[in-house]
Amino acid sequence: MKKRLIAALVIAVMVVSVFAGCGAKGTKDNGSKNEGGKRGGTAKDTVTAIFGSEPGTIDPALNQTLDVGTYLAHLFEGLTDLSQGGIKPGVAKSWDISEDGTKYTFHLREDAKWSDGKPVTAYDFEYAWKRVLNPETASPYAYILYVIKGAYEYTEQGGKAEDVAIKAVDEKTFEVELVGRTPYFLELAGFMVTVPVRQDIIEQYGESWTQSPETYISNGAYKLKEWKHQDELVVVKNENYWNKDEIKLNEIRFKLMDDDDAALSATEAGEIDVNYAHIPPTAIPGLVAQGKAEILPDLTTYFYDFNTKRAPFDDVRVRKAFALAIDRQYIIDKVAMANQKPAIGWVPYGMPEPEGDKDFREVAEEKYGAPYLPVNANVEEARKLLAEAGYPNGEGFPEVELIYNTSEGHKMIAEAVQNQLKENLGVNIKISNMEWNVFVEERNKHNFDIARDGWGADYADPMSFLDMWLSTSGNNTAAWENKEYDELINKAMSTGDQKERFELMHKAEQILMEEMPILPVYYYTKTVMYPENFEGWYFSPVGIFYLHRAEFK
Repeated sequence: MKKRLIAALVIAVMVVSVFAGCGAKGTKDNGSKNEGGKRGGTAKDTVTAIFGSEPGTIDPALNQTLDVGTYLAHLFEGLTDLSQGGIKPGVAKSWDISEDGTKYTFHLREDAKWSDGKPVTAYDFEYAWKRVLNPETASPYAYILYVIKGAYEYTEQGGKAEDVAIKAVDEKTFEVELVGRTPYFLELAGFMVTVPVRQDIIEQYGESWTQSPETYISNGAYKLKEWKHQDELVVVKNENYWNKDEIKLNEIRFKLMDDDDAALSATEAGEIDVNYAHIPPTAIPGLVAQGKAEILPDLTTYFYDFNTKRAPFDDVRVRKAFALAIDRQYIIDKVAMANQKPAIGWVPYGMPEPEGDKDFREVAEEKYGAPYLPVNANVEEARKLLAEAGYPNGEGFPEVELIYNTSEGHKMIAEAVQNQLKENLGVNIKISNMEWNVFVEERNKHNFDIARDGWGADYADPMSFLDMWLSTSGNNTAAWENKEYDELINKAMSTGDQKERFELMHKAEQILMEEMPILPVYYYTKTVMYPENFEGWYFSPVGIFYLHRAEFK
């Protein structure tokens, strides 16, 4: 999922998905559960939190960002519930899995209701999932459902919706058939893209269905109360939620801000209770030392996209030269300052292999020629590649621009990259900031030379990082295409052999790093501030901050 800022604790995040047999199977999940906080506070039933700025959309099918993903996690619920750690029943009270692991039958609970009191049905899920796949929806996440039979053909090849193996058998039975065994499928069933939406509402109100509490009908623990654009998004407890008795907070006020200094000031003044990763990097060490902030692990990579369709970044030698010229450890130690780890490949640490106790990153180093990138700059090799591309010592290199969304942290990192490229390659680049929604639009349209980016796991499997670079992916903001890469990923998605699947994913990452359409910088952490008496929240390994069972003691 697209991320905004601050970033890989020295604690490794190990998440092992275990799916077998039938019924609710779980995960080994080392997310963070809170049993005590950092700042003083008073008991109340409303929390004010900062996760991001003005959303571009709160439509589950269209969202790409972590902050909106957090809002959606409170407003909607999928077939499975990921809000407590591991995988638990959500709208589905149970499920059966075929012996070969390719057919899932979900049994929906009778008391699952929408915020307007109407029952949630299997037909709502069928409509929602096929809406994501519908080419007219243009969902950036359609590709994530290509593990389902007929999905790719429908979205990419003009196939028919009725041929997609997504079926409401009756009001409370939902069936899905996959192209191959998919170990992370139950996590997908709880992801923001696979939540149900109301066909009658969307068909009546069209794109405006998300703009009003009267039309934004949801099925989660909370419902929309008010959206003050550029100010706050307010949600209140959904009295029709089947599990409402476990929900402690009556109201959550999500402040919409992109100024980290202002967010920190508001937090220290007590105007914001929970500050999630909107803290200036220079303030982090002091706040942590004083016990006012906590650093949490996160399965996310901070990186830059190269526009591979635009010169000079259509030349792999230029892309690799830039990637080698960056001193990642310096950026971590002197700029980001939150215990991140240098990104020496694409997939971060913490993604477990199917066998043994090593993770994907460690096996890549042992068997596949990683690390692919240096911790410190490899200036000699970078200069050699740039000269081979026709720009010795940076001579004749065209003016290029690096864009980032407005944030003091992103600015500092961009300036460090700018300085290192000047010093190590003799190249001058321009850096420019943009308001978040404008920035996302420009990046999605590939209207840039270099663009800041961040990607966090949508589920605890390396595929969450690798399928986004398929040539058909709506999240492929580098506009990179590689036929061999596509073939490896598609084969990995369809095989039921886990050893083979991981081998294919490692080979795909090798190609990605050989072609270097992106410039990985570091693996994230998240810095969080919250009151001492605020307990019961859960921070998942994939970066979602769940407040479902949080309360002020």
